[in-house]
Amino acid sequence: MASIGRPGVRERRRHRTGIRTIGALILREMATSYGRSPGGYLWAIAEPVAGIALLTAVFSVGFRAPALGVSFPLFYASGMLPFLLFTHLSGRIAQSIDFSRPLLAYPAVTWLDAIIARFLLNLITQLMVGQLIFGGILLLFQTRAIVDLGAILQAYALAGFLGLGVGVMNCLLQGLFPVWIHAWSIFMRPMFLISTIFFTFESVPQPWRDMLWYNPAVHFIGILRRGFYPGYDAAFASPTYVMGVSLGLLALGMLFLSRLHRRILNR
Repeated sequence: MASIGRPGVRERRRHRTGIRTIGALILREMATSYGRSPGGYLWAIAEPVAGIALLTAVFSVGFRAPALGVSFPLFYASGMLPFLLFTHLSGRIAQSIDFSRPLLAYPAVTWLDAIIARFLLNLITQLMVGQLIFGGILLLFQTRAIVDLGAILQAYALAGFLGLGVGVMNCLLQGLFPVWIHAWSIFMRPMFLISTIFFTFESVPQPWRDMLWYNPAVHFIGILRRGFYPGYDAAFASPTYVMGVSLGLLALGMLFLSRLHRRILNR
């Protein structure tokens, strides 16, 4: 009986050790990423607020109303915030191994712990930022929005999964090919312009609309806007497509990282 119970005890101990390791990595990143700069977490809020304010000021000069609803801040926030969640997660997760490289020399800390810790901390941070900004817009501006919490949570979940999948794949590619970080940065610049932050998917003429459909960001932004605009159904949006891309990239990245992480650490 004792021999039967021992593997279970060892498994529980490894599980508890893994949770403590992830918790320690989260606390370390909180101190290093947000504790060193003046204002700390305030910068995480100030960046999207400044972007939304700038877009509102620029486009309100040339247009009477946004493409949806009556509120410029809400329209641009509903496009920018989920996109920033995706890009922030993918960028931070891509640097997980480099950020925790000194700690990965210890047997108790694994590359998977580093990825999970970065994902959880940055996801929670971006969710808090989104809640504060959307709450402030709904409180301060006349938006006529009717909040559908289910659609909003679904959109954020899709953006989070896509950020995780892309981040893990970028972690692999950046570890093997350091120049990849520069190539990815160049690729993401036009992505900001073609992810329907400034316009709606339906306003794009054919055949460009069919090509734009393959951009996963278009889907979770459309779903998020459905959560604020009751008359907007975003019929084009496919959660299945976004999850398929996310899980495919995640599985591929995890598979190769499990085999090549030592090579990346020793380069």
